[in-house]
Amino acid sequence: MSYTAKDPEKRPLLALVDQASPPDVAAYERGGGFRGLRRVLAGMSPAEVVEEVQKSKLRGRGGAGFNTGLKWSFVPKETQKQRKKYIVANGDEMEPGTFKDRMLVEGNPLQLIEGMIIAAYAIQATHGVIFLRGEYHLGLERLKIAVEQAKAAGFLGTKILGADFDFELIVHPSGGRYICGEETALITALEGRRANPRTKPPFPQVSGLWGLPTVVNNIETFSNVPHILANGIDWYLGLSACDDGGTKLYGISGRARRPGVYELPLGTRMGVLLEECAGGMQDGYKLRAFLPGGASTAFLGAEHADIVMDYATPEKAGSRLGTGLAILLDDRASPIGMIRNLEHFFAQESCGFCTPCRDGLPWVEKLLIEIDEGRGTPDDIARLEDAARLIGPMGRTFCAHAPGAIAPLASGLKLFREDFERLVAQGRPSEGASPAQGHAA
Repeated sequence: MSYTAKDPEKRPLLALVDQASPPDVAAYERGGGFRGLRRVLAGMSPAEVVEEVQKSKLRGRGGAGFNTGLKWSFVPKETQKQRKKYIVANGDEMEPGTFKDRMLVEGNPLQLIEGMIIAAYAIQATHGVIFLRGEYHLGLERLKIAVEQAKAAGFLGTKILGADFDFELIVHPSGGRYICGEETALITALEGRRANPRTKPPFPQVSGLWGLPTVVNNIETFSNVPHILANGIDWYLGLSACDDGGTKLYGISGRARRPGVYELPLGTRMGVLLEECAGGMQDGYKLRAFLPGGASTAFLGAEHADIVMDYATPEKAGSRLGTGLAILLDDRASPIGMIRNLEHFFAQESCGFCTPCRDGLPWVEKLLIEIDEGRGTPDDIARLEDAARLIGPMGRTFCAHAPGAIAPLASGLKLFREDFERLVAQGRPSEGASPAQGHAA
C-alpha cells in the first residue's frame, strides 16, 4: 500500500509509480520524465550538476544519510576519455522491515535509470550497474525492460541526446546476502568474489569497482535526482519539513491497520505516519515500542510515538532514522522473542570476516534462546550486556554489520529490562507472539 497526496508535485517519487503497469518511456515523458536529464545535457557542466545536488541537501536514503552531492564531489575530476568510472545503484534491500526500493523498481524503473544517467554525467562515469536483491524477480524483469526501452529511445548508449556523453547500464541480481548491502562488500561481490567488506580508506569514490572510481547510492537516492534537476533547488528544499531536502519514503510494518510505504515530507512526525497514514494500531493492540528505521536501529519507546523522523532527532533520542521504515512492537508481543528473531537474522548474515561478528552474534543468539525458552540465568543477562558493550561500538569490527545487529539488543536490554528479569525469575518460556519482521500489506 502506498500513500500519495493529491498534488503529485509534492510527492514526486510515487507520482508515476504504478505497480500493476509501470510507465513506458512515452508515459514517463508525459509525466515529466527526462526533463532533468535534458536540462543537464543541454548545457550544464558536471561540476554544476554536483553542486546543485549538494545544495539541494539530498542525503543518502539507504541508511547512512550522507550528503549525496558531497559524496559525488570526492570522485577524481577526469573526463570519460581520461579515466573509466562506475555508478552503482544499491538495491540489495535485505534490511528486515524495509521494502521501499522494491516499490520504486517495480512501479517506475525509468525514474531510477534517469537518476543514474544524471549521476553518471556528474562524475563522468561510463558504466553503471543496478545491483538488485535476487528475490526481486518482478523488479528485475521490469528493470531489464526499462533499460532496453531507454536505450532504444536514445537515453542510453553513445552520444546521449546528441551530447558528447556515453553511458551503458546493466542490471545485476544479487547473490542473496545481507552483507551485500554494505557498499564495499557489494563492490567485491560485483567483482565475482566473496562479499567481504573492504578497509576504508581508500573509499570507493577513489578506488572502487576493479580499483576504479565508483559511486554507490541507494535506489531511493538516485530516484530523487531527476526531480532536483528538473525543478530546482528551492523547489526541492521546499518539499521538506526539516533542514534537509526532499520527501522520504517512510513505512510501517507490524500491527498497524494499514502497513505499507508512504511518501511524506522529510521530517514528518511519527504520529502522522502511524495515525494518519497507517490508520493507527489494530483494534486490541497498543504500541509499546518501535524500531524507527529497520531492524538495525535501536528501539524507541511509545513515549517517542510522535518523534520527528529526520536524520538528527532520532539520534538525539538514541536511535537512527535508518531506512525510515518503522517496525512496531505491540503490547501483546514478546520483546525478547522479537530481539531473538532479529539476532538470528544478523548472526546468519554475517560474512564471517571478523571475530566479534562471526562468533559474537551466534553467542548472543544462543543466550537469547536460553532466556526466551525459560532456561536463562541472571548471568546470561550480564553476558548480553557485555556483548552489547564490546561488540556494539563502531570501529571494533570490520564494517557496520555488528554495530547494527547490536542496536536492537542494547536498546532492548534497557527498555525491556523487567521482561528479561521476569523470564529468568519465572524459568518458563516467554508468552506472546514474536512479531514478523516484514509484516505488511
